Amino acid sequence: MTTTAPRTSRVAIAGLLILTAGTGLVDAVSYLGLGHVFVANMTGNIVFLGFAVNPRSGLSAALALIALGAFLAGALAGGAAGHRFAGSRAWPSSVFGVQALLLGAVAVAGAAFGIAALGRPVVVAALAFAFGLQNSTARRLAVPDLTTTVLTLTVTGLAADSRIAGGPGAKPVRRFASIAAMLAGAAIGALLVQVSVPLTVGAVAICVLLGAGLLHRDPIARQRL
Repeated sequence: MTTTAPRTSRVAIAGLLILTAGTGLVDAVSYLGLGHVFVANMTGNIVFLGFAVNPRSGLSAALALIALGAFLAGALAGGAAGHRFAGSRAWPSSVFGVQALLLGAVAVAGAAFGIAALGRPVVVAALAFAFGLQNSTARRLAVPDLTTTVLTLTVTGLAADSRIAGGPGAKPVRRFASIAAMLAGAAIGALLVQVSVPLTVGAVAICVLLGAGLLHRDPIARQRL
């Protein structure tokens, strides 16, 4: 007997694409505005730890370690919520809602007191924790090509599954959309961060809130679990 994987609705896909755009925004903030560190892309931080061995690299091993540790803590919290509450209507939108509140708090505090007063390590830790929550929750949703934070496998799939490679040649629309969302978010973030880091973090919070709202409306996403 074969089983058919639950389909993913357009509402859920739209929500996850908005979250993906938010990832591009936040990594533009962290890399361009907080000292060449990533808060959503942990592969980059691990590579940066190696690069930091070169004293002329201009990279901070301390910031990379802070981001990694906070991201792990966020992923732990998100994973615990997923294991306990995945069958409820409140999940995953409630987890993304908490993420949005945390991002909003960082944006408001940064606007009120300044990023320098808060301290870059504190801001990096808060943002990385927030995206650990997002990544673990998106991982549990397990929608193909919509992890919201990592595109390496998505890009690989475009080539490896193509007819040129002898693959099935499935429609790559979702993969292209995921790449385009991340690219657009990064480009917008690169422009916004020139105006204000707190403003850009606020834009990330709005993306996450919109994504949470769309996923809350979609019962099909919960049937995947």
